[in-house]
Amino acid sequence: MKLLRTGQPGQEKPALRAEDGSLRDLSGIVSDIAGEVLTPDGLEEIRRIDPATLPQLPEDGRIGPCVGAVGKFICIGLNYADHAAEAGQPLPAEPIIFMKATSAICGPDDTVLIPRESQKTDWELELGVVIGKPGRYIEESDALAHVAGYCVINDISEREYQLERGGTWDKGKGCDTFGPIGPWLVTADEIPDPQSLAMWLEVDGKRYQDGSSRTMIFGVAELISYVSRFMSLQSGDVISTGTPPGVGMGQKPPVYLKAGQTMRLGIEGLGEQCQKVAADT
Repeated sequence: MKLLRTGQPGQEKPALRAEDGSLRDLSGIVSDIAGEVLTPDGLEEIRRIDPATLPQLPEDGRIGPCVGAVGKFICIGLNYADHAAEAGQPLPAEPIIFMKATSAICGPDDTVLIPRESQKTDWELELGVVIGKPGRYIEESDALAHVAGYCVINDISEREYQLERGGTWDKGKGCDTFGPIGPWLVTADEIPDPQSLAMWLEVDGKRYQDGSSRTMIFGVAELISYVSRFMSLQSGDVISTGTPPGVGMGQKPPVYLKAGQTMRLGIEGLGEQCQKVAADT
C-alpha cells in the first residue's frame, strides 16, 4: 500500500494511493497516518478496505509529510561507504546517531527555506524507515518485522552550523523545512529488500546523487536493532538511514543551495520529491 496525507499544513487528512493512481480519502476509517494505525493490526485494517469504496480526493492538492505526529526523527550519519570516502572520513565502527527536530518535518514538495545568513545549506537524499511495531532491544533477525514502511527523505543540512559552530550536529539539521518526508509511505510488503534501491537527486536538472542503498555500511535491520539498544522505538518513529555520495559539501569546489533553485529526488519504488528553495525572511 501507499499511504499519504493531503491538505494544508496542520490540516492534513489520511489518504491511500490506489493502484490506478487515484487518491482515496481514509479519514472516515482512521484519524491519521500515525501511531497505532502503523502497527501490523492497524495496517491490516486498512488493507482489508476496497479503495473503490472510498471517496476520491483531488490529485492537485498539497501532499503533506506521509507520517503524522512523529515522536522521534532519528538520523544516521556517514552510513554509506562511498559518502564517507567523499567526506574524507573513516568508516564508522558503529552507527552514528543524531536527532533531527520534528519541527523540521514538511511535505515532499514544500518550499525549503535557507536560514538567515546561511552560506552552506546542503542536500542529502535518504531512505526513511517508519516504525510500525514498537520495541526495544530488538534482535536484528526480527528487526524488519518492526517496519511499517519506507519513504523518501531529504535530510537538508546547514554545514557551517553542523560542523563549524561547536557542539553536536543537531543545530545544522533541525531548521524549519529541513525534513521533507514523502510523498507516500510504501508499506514494507512492497519493498522486500530495502538494501537494493536505486536513489538519485538533482539540483536544477544537474544530477549530483546517483547511488544505491546497497552501499550502506549498516543495513536497515542492523540499524533498527542498534538504535533500539539506546531508546525504545515507537509506532511512527522515523529513522533516516544516511545518504549516498554526491552531497554539495563533497563537490570540488563545494556547491551549496541558493534561493530560486529546485531540488528533485527519488528512490526506486518510493516516489519523488520536488522542492523550490527560498530565503527565510
